[in-house]
Amino acid sequence: MCTVVVRVPEPDGGPVRLLAVRDEDPARPWRPLGPWWPEHPGVRGVRDDLAGGAWLAADDKRLAVLLNRAGGADVPLPTSRGSLPLDAVAGRPLPRPLTTLGFNLVTTAPGWASVASWEGGVPRITDLGPGTHMIAHEDVDDPATPRIAAWLERFAEAPTDGPGPWWEGWLDVLAESASRLSPTDDRAIIRDNRPHGYPTLSLLVAVASVSPGGVAVSTATLDEPGAWNDLRLPRRDG
Repeated sequence: MCTVVVRVPEPDGGPVRLLAVRDEDPARPWRPLGPWWPEHPGVRGVRDDLAGGAWLAADDKRLAVLLNRAGGADVPLPTSRGSLPLDAVAGRPLPRPLTTLGFNLVTTAPGWASVASWEGGVPRITDLGPGTHMIAHEDVDDPATPRIAAWLERFAEAPTDGPGPWWEGWLDVLAESASRLSPTDDRAIIRDNRPHGYPTLSLLVAVASVSPGGVAVSTATLDEPGAWNDLRLPRRDG
């Protein structure tokens, strides 16, 4: 039930910008942004300690972030989806056959972004054109997803090139969404998914800038799961 916003520039128009909100069971152990995978030198990310994989992973050229969706492999014990962002950052294709549950996998590199979507059958790859896009647990920019219908236009209008940290406009949209909506509302971005049958709440916000000069990622944990507070995101180059 996570949410990702991506702004893809026009050719030679600047960095790719990304904002991601992680929804997860607060009782599931995890580690913040760091170099947790010695078998993947140069990769840092947000680690799921239970399965050992990543929600978000990045090196100096690419970034990938994982969102769950319905469907997936019809096997007794599906494998973890957490290896997919690590593979994407390394430039490896999706495994064949896929034995995970369904997913949307967002991958970015300088000048482009794509989403690999799978809910069974053949995976679909959507290359994202210039502009602002929003992804949750269904298709990219899907107006049938209430939070996309409610907030995509606001994210598209918000600047990401002001004199302050580039993400300030997008955080303002998050703050607006949280002030107007209960976290249990289908349109909410900062979420409490328990009434919808899932044990997950919004825990973490990440922002990233992807350019030929590298990948700059900053993260901040919410003070209380599922509840918005003003965030202090460390500013990095990009």
